[in-house]
Amino acid sequence: MPEAISDSPEQNYSSVYERNLKLEQNKLQKRLRRDVGQAISDFSMIEAGDKVMCCLSGGKDSYAMLDILLNLQKSAPVSFELIAVNLDQKQPGFPEEVLPGYLAELGIEYHIIERDTYSIVTDKVAEGKTTCGLCSRLRRGILYNFAEEQGVTKIALGHHRDDLLETLFLNMFYGGKLKTMPPVLHSDDGRNTVIRPLAYCREKDIARYAELREYPIIPCNLCGSQENLQRQVIKEMFQHWDKQHPGRLESMFRALCNVEPSHLADPNLYDFREGKRLGGKRQAVQTAAPAQEPEQSFGRLDVLNI
Repeated sequence: MPEAISDSPEQNYSSVYERNLKLEQNKLQKRLRRDVGQAISDFSMIEAGDKVMCCLSGGKDSYAMLDILLNLQKSAPVSFELIAVNLDQKQPGFPEEVLPGYLAELGIEYHIIERDTYSIVTDKVAEGKTTCGLCSRLRRGILYNFAEEQGVTKIALGHHRDDLLETLFLNMFYGGKLKTMPPVLHSDDGRNTVIRPLAYCREKDIARYAELREYPIIPCNLCGSQENLQRQVIKEMFQHWDKQHPGRLESMFRALCNVEPSHLADPNLYDFREGKRLGGKRQAVQTAAPAQEPEQSFGRLDVLNI
C-alpha cells in the first residue's frame, strides 16, 4: 500500500528526509559490512571458535567496529564470540556511565577495566609534552594482559584504512622506515593476536555512519594532551588529495597491499646478488571492494545475506 500523503508540507518533507537518512544509513552499513567481511577473509582475521575482544574507546571507529562485527556475527560462515572491553584510565571528566549504559542496551558481554594510568602519565611526562606515547603503551599492556586472562584469541582494534596510510607516511617522513600498522599483528611473545577489521574502511564512511547511528561519542581530548601534530599534518594532506585528486588514496592503499621487494632497496627482503626473495614468496591479496569476491569468503557470504 502506498504511503499516505499528509496535508501538511512540513510533515511530508520530514517523512522524505527521514526516509533518505535511513536509505543512506543502510547503504553505508552495507559498504562497511562488505569491507570488513573482505578484510577478515583476506587476512584470516577471525576463525571458527575465536573469542574476539573489541576494544572500545568511546570514539566513532570503535563504535562502528563493534556494530559491524555484531551484524556480521549473525550471518558469518564461522561461529565466533564477541566481548567488549573499555579501559577507564581515570582521565578527568571521563563520563564513566556512557559505555556501560550503551553496552548493556546491546546485550553484549562487556568489561570496564579501571586503572589510573592518567596519574602515572602526568607524573612521568613533562608539562607541555604530548602524553600519547606513554599513555598508549600503558593501555596496550593492560588490555593485552586482560585478554590473556579472559582466554581471548583475537584483540580487535578500530584502526581504519586512513590510519594505516597515515602511519605509513609518518614512518616515511619522520622515522625513515617503510612500515605501517598491519591488518593482523602477532605479538613477539606469541601471547596476543591483534586484528584490525576496519583496515579496508574509509574514515569518511565511518564518520558519516557514526553520525547517522548517533553513537554516544566520548571526546578523545579529556586528558588535555595536544593532538599529534605530525599525524594531523598527514591527515590534512590526505584530505586535500582526496578533494583535488579523487582516487589517489585508494591507489595508495592498493600499493600498500601490492609490494614488490625486488623493486625496493632492502637487502633483508631481497637477495640482490642471487635475485631471490627472502622469507618466502609474497602472497597477493585482494583489496577492499573487489570486482568479484571469493565465493566462500567472509565478505561474499555477508553480501549475499544483506
